[in-house]
Amino acid sequence: MSPLHSRLLHNPLSPLAALTITFRTFRTFNTSHSRPLSKISLLGRLAAEPELIPTSSGQDVIKYAIGTTSGPRDNRQTNWWKVANFTSEGPARDSFMGLGKGSLLYVEGNCTMNKFQDKEGNQQSAMSIVQRHVEVLDRRNSDGSSGSGEPEI
Repeated sequence: MSPLHSRLLHNPLSPLAALTITFRTFRTFNTSHSRPLSKISLLGRLAAEPELIPTSSGQDVIKYAIGTTSGPRDNRQTNWWKVANFTSEGPARDSFMGLGKGSLLYVEGNCTMNKFQDKEGNQQSAMSIVQRHVEVLDRRNSDGSSGSGEPEI
């Protein structure tokens, strides 16, 4: 290393020193996460009106299902997704509870796979999705009328 580079690197006021410090900061990362991260994004229509369900801890949870379709028109396939929403009481929750069947939603959430045994003893699995963000793209009110979308609930 030349003496000029050495002086620039060791001078805290030098832009090159700031670059080196930043580079070293970004190089110190860990590739293993303390908890796994699984995210999902869904664009689909509400299967039915959302349900407000109280939990044993006293916090309410909104549960709803979204249908997504894929494939060509003559061979469309629909997938159904169950989503949980832990939005606290307020205008955002009231607005969401007013959504009707067929509302178009964009949902981002965290997902986990749960395994269980059904009544016959067969091993089953189901994906649980906890909503982190939702946007209403086409609002259908509970009475079936259309309304304007309300972004970021």
